Amino acid sequence: MTAAAGEREAAGLARGVARLFEAMDRASLAEFTVKNGRRADVVALDAGGRFTIVEIKTSLADFRADAKWIEYLDFCDFFYFAVTGAFPREVLPERHGLIVADRFDAAILRAAPEAPMNAARHRAQTLRFARLAARRLRRATDPEIRMRSFNGSSLDTVLRTYSG
Repeated sequence: MTAAAGEREAAGLARGVARLFEAMDRASLAEFTVKNGRRADVVALDAGGRFTIVEIKTSLADFRADAKWIEYLDFCDFFYFAVTGAFPREVLPERHGLIVADRFDAAILRAAPEAPMNAARHRAQTLRFARLAARRLRRATDPEIRMRSFNGSSLDTVLRTYSG
C-alpha cells in the first residue's frame, strides 16, 4: 500500500469512527494534538467529560512501525485501536479497546477499560478540545477567516479594520 493510499484509508476509518461516536453521543475530532505534541487520530469527549483516543492502524506494517500510541495513554480515559475487518487483530494488545471500521461505519468489538486521566491534565485538554472544535467550526462556516494567534499589534490591526 502506498503512503497516499494508507492516508486515504486512515481518513475513511476516521470517518467511520466519528460516525460511531456520533451515534454514541460523543463529540469527536480527528487529528487532535495532545499536550506532549503527539497527534491522535481521533479524540472523543462524552457527556460525562471523559476522553477516548482512537489510534487507527491500516496495516500490520503500520502497527509494527509505529508505537507512538503508547504516548497517548496519559491523555485519555479510554483507548482504542481502530482497524479494518481484514486486519490481523490478534497482534493488538488485549488490554485496550478494539473498533473495526470502514469509511461508512464502525463497531466496538472490545470495550476499553477506563483509566481516569489526571485531573489537571483533563481540565487543560477539555479547554484545548473546545477551542479547537470552535476554530474548526469557524473555518467551516467562514472559510475566508484567518485563524492565527493575536498579539497586541495584530489585534490592534483587526480592531482598526472592523471598527470602521
